[in-house]
Amino acid sequence: MRSRIPTGHRANRLLAALEAEDYAYLEPYLETVELPQGKVLYEPGEMVYHVYFPQDACVSLVNVLEDGVTVEVAMFGREAAFGFVSELATGKAFGRYVVQIAGGASRISIQRLHDVVEARPRIRSILWAFAEALILQTFQMITCNAVHSVEARCCRWILSIHDRLGHDTLPLTHEFLASMLGVQRSTVSVVTRALQSAGLIVQGRGAITITDRDGLERAACECYWKIRKGFEQLLPNSFI
Repeated sequence: MRSRIPTGHRANRLLAALEAEDYAYLEPYLETVELPQGKVLYEPGEMVYHVYFPQDACVSLVNVLEDGVTVEVAMFGREAAFGFVSELATGKAFGRYVVQIAGGASRISIQRLHDVVEARPRIRSILWAFAEALILQTFQMITCNAVHSVEARCCRWILSIHDRLGHDTLPLTHEFLASMLGVQRSTVSVVTRALQSAGLIVQGRGAITITDRDGLERAACECYWKIRKGFEQLLPNSFI
C-alpha cells in the first residue's frame, strides 16, 4: 500500500526534504497556484520568472520541432522543481513547459529563490542534487526515445506518471500520450489496446487505469528503473 501523500507545499518531495528551519525560512515566499491540464507555462526562449515545485501536478519539458512535432525530454512531478536551472544559464526556457496532469504547485520568484539559496546552503544543496538527477533523467530519456519501442516507452511513461500521482487511474488521453511520445495518435491507440488485451491497463474516456503494475514494469524499457534509481540515490524517498 502506498503511503499517504502530504498536502500543501510539503507535498513536493524537495520541499518535504528540507530541515525545519530551512523550510521555515523559505515558506513565506511560496505561493500555491493551480495548473490546468494543457497550460503552457513557458515557450522556448521565453524568460523564466518563477520556479515551480509541483505538488500533485505533472509538467513536461518538450522539444518543439519546426514541423510542430513535440517530444518529451524531461518530466516534473512532486519529486521535482523546474525553472531554476534556466536561471543558472541564459534565464530563458530550454523548451516548452506544458502541464500534463492538472494540479497544484508551489511557486517562488527566481530572484527570491536566488536570495534564499544564498542565505541557506542546505536548500542550495538539495536543488543541486535535483539538478544532477534531472541531467540523468534527460540523458536517459533522449536515449530511450532513440532506441526503444513505442510500447516499452509508453509503459515507462505510464509508470512515471503513476509514481508521481500515487493512484491507479490516470487522466491520460491518446492525443496527449502521442504528443509526449512523439508518435501518431493511431500508434498510441494500437499500443494501449495491446496493453489492455494483456491485462495491464483498462482504458476509459480520457483516462487509463493500471490493473497490473508488475506487468507494466516487465514490459517497460530499462530506462524507467535507471531514472528512478538515479533519483533515489541522489534524493532518497523521491517517489514515496
